Amino acid sequence: MSANTRRQPTGEGDIPSGKGQAASSAGDPPGTGATAAVHKAGRSARRFWSARRLPAAILALLSVAGIGLLLYDVVSVRADRPGMSWRQRLAEELATRPLDDIWMTVGAAAAMALGLWLFLLAVTPGLRRLLPMRQPTGILRTGEVRAGLDRHAAALLLRDRAVRVSGVQSARVDVGRRKVKARAQAHFRDLNEVRADLDAALSKAVANLGLAQQPKLDVRVRRPKKG
Repeated sequence: MSANTRRQPTGEGDIPSGKGQAASSAGDPPGTGATAAVHKAGRSARRFWSARRLPAAILALLSVAGIGLLLYDVVSVRADRPGMSWRQRLAEELATRPLDDIWMTVGAAAAMALGLWLFLLAVTPGLRRLLPMRQPTGILRTGEVRAGLDRHAAALLLRDRAVRVSGVQSARVDVGRRKVKARAQAHFRDLNEVRADLDAALSKAVANLGLAQQPKLDVRVRRPKKG
């Protein structure tokens, strides 16, 4: 997921800083309480698993159609009626064609690709757009609570933080499961200074997202093209 925009006037609705997030209740001393427990000792969370409704529905419909057609043909033969011509032709072709025939190779490759695709759907979580967040510790009844952050929403938050860095004219942020790529254009200030400030701001913003797996940050800054 990515977010791309030009510099906008700053406001107050951005990612809160570490101090703002670590606010404790009136009865707790600084650095303690529920919020501090969340940020200091969060438990890693597993990825969300997709229900795979569409692939399962397609596979079920194809299976029902194929089995129903085959069952109809078997019943027809048992009733002393001629079988379907396509089944007889298929049985004849499978019995007479050699294994190195091009159509046999193509059919075997297609069946293997379909089986591999179904296997990958069965063993992979899916829902790549959702990034699992850390589970809090030290808070009662949070063991069954699972939270996820949409990658597009995370990209928007990080982009808003990037365009607030002094010297950044426009920014683009791509959020992946393992890496965050930030591309910015600086219209004034030294590029090394802008990159250092942008790297520090985005590193703090990524840490404040509370993700279960901290993604790596890749920041690049360049001058806008003259034209």
